[in-house]
Amino acid sequence: MSAVAPEDGAETRRLYSIGDLAQEFGISPRAIRFYEDQGLLSPQRLGGNRVYMHRDHARLVLILRGKRLGFSLSDIKEMLDLYYADPDHQEQLRVSLAKGRRRIAELEMQLAEITLTLKELRDLEATAVAMLRERGQETERANSPPTGMAEGRPP
Repeated sequence: MSAVAPEDGAETRRLYSIGDLAQEFGISPRAIRFYEDQGLLSPQRLGGNRVYMHRDHARLVLILRGKRLGFSLSDIKEMLDLYYADPDHQEQLRVSLAKGRRRIAELEMQLAEITLTLKELRDLEATAVAMLRERGQETERANSPPTGMAEGRPP
């Protein structure tokens, strides 16, 4: 749904329906309504239909990016709301930096745990392969992971 704002010679503004946004971002209309219920989006109403402005479109880009980066919806809302509360955006930048650094620390801890788990699994695999070979058994089976998966690489 592309529409033009009042014909007063002012700038034209793109309007979006819920279906437009859902299709563009590959999410369901229900997800968009959920973000609205959480106070992350605030569409206007036109004849009973939700109409999303450029601001909502931009916020949805940031919401989805924040989710992809692992931020909670409350963290995303806090960072987005600071945009309008702080004209210089300094507080928004400070809060975003602190939350980003915490997320980096969380991911680094997870990476260390995953790395340790993979090492343990590879050690177990090597032990099992060695024991099977000592017994003259083959170690490659039809149900084995694809080549490279045992080494942590995609096939």
